Formats: sequence, structure tokens, C-alpha cells
Amino acid sequence: MSQPVLALGCAVVTAAGCVWYLPALADLRAGADRPLSRRTAALACLTGWGTLAAVALVLLVTTGWGAPGAVVAAGGSATAALWTGAAVRRAGERREAARQWAQLPHGPLPVAAHRSRGAVTALVVAGPAAGVAAVTALLPALGHGGGHGPATAVVPAAVVVVPAAAVCLCLAVAARPTRAARPTRAARPTRAARPTAADRGRHPG
Repeated sequence: MSQPVLALGCAVVTAAGCVWYLPALADLRAGADRPLSRRTAALACLTGWGTLAAVALVLLVTTGWGAPGAVVAAGGSATAALWTGAAVRRAGERREAARQWAQLPHGPLPVAAHRSRGAVTALVVAGPAAGVAAVTALLPALGHGGGHGPATAVVPAAVVVVPAAAVCLCLAVAARPTRAARPTRAARPTRAARPTAADRGRHPG
């Protein structure tokens, strides 16, 4: 593969990688609002994508493979070192957060709160899957319906309505465990009943 073609490929991949390095740039600009591990990981992300962009430029201005190889080696080493540092800091931050949570006077989360996440994930995945299955089942009927009339008009409407109903039903069922997992407000203490005149007469003083 010639160097200009490879440079064009590196440039296209770098442009497509904006979904990664633009959020990383936002994390760096946030400064102290982001944890140190996240900022370090963002710097590693920018370093890696910057290395790819630099390789594209070097491939355009040089004829050998030594300079692009050196850029890849330097950028890859820096990216790996930054990623390793971010992982170490993230582990330390998690241990510190766990230690701080352990000092708070609270009990562990209920098991239902953890199960509800899995139920929501399963239902959200099952909804589109049921919609795709319904469309697959109804497409043959749509293809063979060559006539005209109310029966033929019902099939295209069913192709739209049945998958949408399946998705909405699964999302509605998935929303129920989420609301059930929320902590309820503590019941307000009831006021003590005031003694009546008969009680005062029965208990003088």
C-alpha cells in the first residue's frame, strides 16, 4: 500500500474518531469538575488520536517508513503510559470512595435495586427484538398481498403498529421496577390524641 493511500486512511479514521476525542477534550476543559483518573484517561485518548493524525501528516511529507514508525512508537508508548496511570488512579479513587461510603451510617442497597437494573436491561433489549420478530413475521404477508381492499390495507398498518406496541409494552414494564426501587418517604409521626373531657374525669390530675 502506498503512503498517500495510507495517509488518507489515517485521516479518515481520525476524523471518524471525533466521537471519542471530543468528549475527552470536554473532560479536560472541565478541569477539577472531573476526577483526576478521568482527566488522565482523556489525555491518553487525545494522545492516541493525535498520534494517528501525526502519522497521517508524516506519511504525506516523507518517503520512508522510519519517521512514521518512530511517531507510532512514541505516541503509542505515551498513550499506554497514560492509560496505565489512569487505571491506577481510578482504582485508588474507587477504594477511597468505598472507604468513605463504609464510614456512613447506612445499610447495603437492597437486592431488588440490583435486580431491577437487569430487568430493565432485559426488557429494553427484548422490546426491539420482539418488534423485529413481528416485522419478520408480517413481511411475507405484505409481499403476497397483491389484492386491494380492507384486508390488504390492514397488513401495512400492522407492520408498524405491532412492533411499536411491543416496544412500548416492554418499556412500560421496564419502568415499573425502576419506580419501585426508589426509597419511599418516611411516614410522618401521628399526633397524639388529645384527652377528652371524659378522660380527664376518669384520670384526675
